[in-house]
This record gives sequence, structure tokens and C-alpha cells, in this order.
Amino acid sequence: MISKSTSTIFSKSIDFYEKLLSMSVSSKNMERFAQFKFEGRNISLMNAYFDRDNPDLTVTKGQYVEKFDNLPAIAESKNTHKFVFNFWTENLAEERERILDLKISSLVTEIKYVNNVHPYYYFQVEDPDGNVIEITGNYDGDIKE
Repeated sequence: MISKSTSTIFSKSIDFYEKLLSMSVSSKNMERFAQFKFEGRNISLMNAYFDRDNPDLTVTKGQYVEKFDNLPAIAESKNTHKFVFNFWTENLAEERERILDLKISSLVTEIKYVNNVHPYYYFQVEDPDGNVIEITGNYDGDIKE
């Protein structure tokens, strides 16, 4: 039997990315794994608790490497934000408003600016797992100091 609590957490992440990417999940393996395939690329989400909670549904073979294979420990470890998803949009202000209207995150920053080689406009949003999503794009407005 699939654990309802971990399934609910996993469903929140799927819902977040379906709304963020404006597309349905492309494929799903029970409540363990989901993929979003687009333009020859793939974003995958994994329910780190599925194997532990459903040992009768999972068979594993091969070398166990703690660093990569202890999925509950990985899911529960502190997120250092060293890895950031980055998506491009033609109109940064419109995309930010779209994400705010979706109400998919309690943390959506204002539009920001940095110039260390060329002007760079972006805002950040947090997914249900605490991952940082950076949205970059064209922007012609003013940035608050």
C-alpha cells in the first residue's frame, strides 16, 4: 500500500511544476517518480520515501552507495541552494505576475538586477521542497534599490 503522507508531499511538488511549467507531467511511475519532458530535456521528481514505505513494490540490485542511495536522508538533509533551476521567459514581469496568481509558492521575490558582465534581470521562487527556481528574462522596468 502506498503511503498517503509521502504521496501527498510528492503530489504537491508535481502540482507546483505542472503550474510553473504550464504542462502536465509527461510520465509517472506510481508515486515514486515523475518526469516533465520538453524540448529534448527532462526534469524529474522523485519521492524519496517511496522505496522505504513500499518495500514490496521495489526491487533494487547493484552497489549501494550511501551518498546517492539513502533517499530519505538526502530528502531530509539541509538544502544548501548550490543547485538552482533557471528558466528563461520573454517577459519577466508577466511571468512573475502569472506565478503570483497561481499561488504555488509563499516565497516569490521582487524582480532583481545584477550586472557583472552584462545586465541580468531575474526573480526567485521556492518550490515545495525548498529548491530555488530562478526565472530570468527581458525586463524594461525600474528596480527598487
